[in-house]
Amino acid sequence: MKSLEELRAIREKVQGTIGMRYEGEEQIRVVVGMGTCGIASGARPVLTALATAVQEQHLANINVSQTGCIGSCTMEPMMEVIEPGKEKVTYVKMTPEKALEVLRLHLKEGKVVTKYTIGAVGENY
Repeated sequence: MKSLEELRAIREKVQGTIGMRYEGEEQIRVVVGMGTCGIASGARPVLTALATAVQEQHLANINVSQTGCIGSCTMEPMMEVIEPGKEKVTYVKMTPEKALEVLRLHLKEGKVVTKYTIGAVGENY
């Protein structure tokens, strides 16, 4: 990189590519908390199981990613589902099996798995 103009050109090229990727799709984002507390609680197997299932089932409209701490260490592993035009759903105390159930029921069939949400678990915690 030799100049600020080169940097701007690279940024515009990348932004154009990102925009094309999601154009015309209703992209669902699933974010797994991978902060220290999440990893210690078992978030890595949750992320792996979910990402593997999405890839194997060719679910191109679902983007699985990781983030740092989501903010409630006692509820880890945590996972957030963000769908366009809908309220974010936060799932807590996840396991690989629960994550696959959420994939089947929530992400594929559109039914929130209330028993694993932060509100339901928080009431019984």
